Amino acid sequence: MKKFTPGFWLQRNCLWSLIFGFTSLLVACSPENIPIGPTSLNSRYTEEQPTLSGNGRILAFVSTRNGTHQILLYDLQQQIFLRTPRLNRPGTIVESPSLSYTGRYIAYITSDQGRPVVALYDRATQQSQIVTPTYRGWVRNPSISPDGRYVVFETASRGQWDVEVLDRGPEIELDIPNGAVAPVP
Repeated sequence: MKKFTPGFWLQRNCLWSLIFGFTSLLVACSPENIPIGPTSLNSRYTEEQPTLSGNGRILAFVSTRNGTHQILLYDLQQQIFLRTPRLNRPGTIVESPSLSYTGRYIAYITSDQGRPVVALYDRATQQSQIVTPTYRGWVRNPSISPDGRYVVFETASRGQWDVEVLDRGPEIELDIPNGAVAPVP
């Protein structure tokens, strides 16, 4: 006569639960589940440093797809990449993007003659300009205010990391929501 042992049944069920759990985990983490393609947000390349626009519609991030280190803009509502002519120059490294409210302005770090500088790209004019040409020290981590008037960043010009605030002035075209009243300077 065969003896019934409840402990054996528990161990057997536990073993099958572990096998099923690990199999589910492997299937869920499979790279085949990541949508890949020229219009997909994710790719098989490194994508890092994501940032959202103030209205939550535009995503900017640094990617190494297409064989270059570049900033890409992705419209989360339409699920398409946005064109940014003259933003990514060949042979330069870009990093730390920051977006204004609608993503019109992009503050980022790029290199100028081998040293990092803070640059600002205007999607309306499709022009980029360096906003820290006179800083001798290193700069990093720029951030732009939602309206696009102020750019803050870290600088090591005094031998330690300090925070700088750059006012672009009251004459710039602010990036504010449609129908909003512009603040009085």
